[in-house]
Amino acid sequence: MEVRFWGVRGSVPVSGQRFLRAGGNTSCVEIEHEGSRLILDGGTGLQALGDKIGFRPIDSLMLFSHVHWDHIQGVPFFAPAFHPESRLRLASGPLCSGDLRGALSAQMKPPSFPIGLEELRAKLNFEEVAADQVLEHGPFRVRGIRQSHPQGSTAWRVEAGGKAVVYATDVEHAGSLDPAVTRLAEGADLLIHDAQFTLAEYEGRAGPARRGWGHSTWEEAVEIARRAAVSALALFHHDPRRDDDMLAVLEGQARDRLSTTFAAREGLGVALG
Repeated sequence: MEVRFWGVRGSVPVSGQRFLRAGGNTSCVEIEHEGSRLILDGGTGLQALGDKIGFRPIDSLMLFSHVHWDHIQGVPFFAPAFHPESRLRLASGPLCSGDLRGALSAQMKPPSFPIGLEELRAKLNFEEVAADQVLEHGPFRVRGIRQSHPQGSTAWRVEAGGKAVVYATDVEHAGSLDPAVTRLAEGADLLIHDAQFTLAEYEGRAGPARRGWGHSTWEEAVEIARRAAVSALALFHHDPRRDDDMLAVLEGQARDRLSTTFAAREGLGVALG
């Protein structure tokens, strides 16, 4: 199983010289195994993934953590979704209002966008995944749990070939680590965890307090990884103001606590064997 990061930023995409090493696109992660592809979230990084694939048919499962704009903005720009022979399963956990189709359709309506969801010629199958439900797609076996985030979000555990990846972005532990996230991540080969803030930022010792904004600190991400005994931790959903130098400092601090920690960066591939 191979994991590749196409968008690692949170909230809004960024650009400029200060962000070249980590990249500026928002959440999108690709997992490949035995010729099958699974996609986690459809942020602006999804366009880059689509450009790599090109205008050709694919058969993929796309899992959405939730439908805030930084996780869905890439969908209208995903080249394979315009191919009439593509088959896309688009799945999310329960949403607080409406459903996944409605959310993706709403962002492609006037006055926000010039073309509608119907312009995506792929066969789109929308699914809502209950907390106790297991999804299977090719070699992949998937289950999810609800997390604490404004309007809610879903963390996913993806298993294939005896390996496991857990994707837990957009979760706020609020000073008390969610035991459900720890259980989901237990023994995973790779945990991709929200690390948008530092503890000082979260508590308001470096600008406005971020409590209630729906995200974790890197310190919490490390502690979840330690408790779950994961093999590696990817810090994810970087604050849009976190430039490359700042991220390198944060990464070093996290590694001092857990040596298998790294900051997710666009284009980075991780082979799990």
